Amino acid sequence: MKPDKFLTAEQQETVVAAVRLAEKGTSGEIRVHIEGECSGDPVKRAEKVFFRLGMHRTKLRNGVLIYLACNTRTFAIVGDKGINDIVPDGFWGDVADAMETEFRKGLFAEGLAAAAEMVGEKLKGFFPYQDDDVNELPDEISFAENDR
Repeated sequence: MKPDKFLTAEQQETVVAAVRLAEKGTSGEIRVHIEGECSGDPVKRAEKVFFRLGMHRTKLRNGVLIYLACNTRTFAIVGDKGINDIVPDGFWGDVADAMETEFRKGLFAEGLAAAAEMVGEKLKGFFPYQDDDVNELPDEISFAENDR
């Protein structure tokens, strides 16, 4: 399936709305990326996508990528250096568990939206929203067919 057709337009808007809502409580930046295939380690793949999307260029290095390979049904959550330097190991485990629970039911938009909301909540404690906050990264879902 083509990644940009994996979710309906309405489902995509649900995910984007969740990202926007999550970012209202934190200076952190959240993106969702969907591509077709991931033949290797999804975390390593997500890290490559993270850098290709320029997510490492945020002022506080506090970007988070929620990555999904829709055809191989693999996913990962990766954070930037500013986050990884201060959070404990396994920080994203509960987010991944919530996503997997929804994905197993075939509820992919709901899983992605829940993940975005949970990431926003978790980031609040470390990167609270600032009055002068600038949205440094697009909130829209990014898609790639076979982006190697």
